[in-house]
Amino acid sequence: MLFDQTIDTLEKRLQEPLPGIASHRKYMHRARLKHTLPAPDNVRSSAVLILFYPWMSRAYFPLILRPQYDGKHGGQMALPGGKAEPSDENLVRTALREAQEEIGIKAIDVKVLGELTDVYIPVSNYMVHPVIGYMDYKPEFYPDAREVERIYYTDVEDIIRHGEIVNREILIGNQQVSVPGYVVQDSWVWGATSLILSELSDVLS
Repeated sequence: MLFDQTIDTLEKRLQEPLPGIASHRKYMHRARLKHTLPAPDNVRSSAVLILFYPWMSRAYFPLILRPQYDGKHGGQMALPGGKAEPSDENLVRTALREAQEEIGIKAIDVKVLGELTDVYIPVSNYMVHPVIGYMDYKPEFYPDAREVERIYYTDVEDIIRHGEIVNREILIGNQQVSVPGYVVQDSWVWGATSLILSELSDVLS
């Protein structure tokens, strides 16, 4: 998908009602579906950035692979982002700050287009706020090795036409669960990231 076409489509579609939970449900495993009700009062806030940029006239954005660690999201594919800090004036600022810290982009150069539907992550009790923005040039990326094992330079077409759903058995808590996801390049995308990108795909399709 051409970069200019992608940005024009997003500018229009993000002003319309979002598909929200209808998009998310495609990648929710059976146990996850019960958490579509309102999140608890003590939920923690976080934000991620879907950052589009042009490369060879096409629209790309970075996905990241988290390093393996003992936390709940180690070794997973993700969007750059993280938890809100008291100094963040809003969740858009959270997304921009975290992206700058994790992948080294210049947050000041990001033009914000809008936001997608929040996603609740039961296992860590975070509400994730997806922010969409773009840069009019291909940035240099400087990943923080503590947060990012690898950056995937992702053509938006890889998300829109990602192929069939691939289920894998995942240990969640102490329960083995069959979880839907899909393969981007050589890695499997699932969980909150797949829900967010499912809505992005539906908005762009």
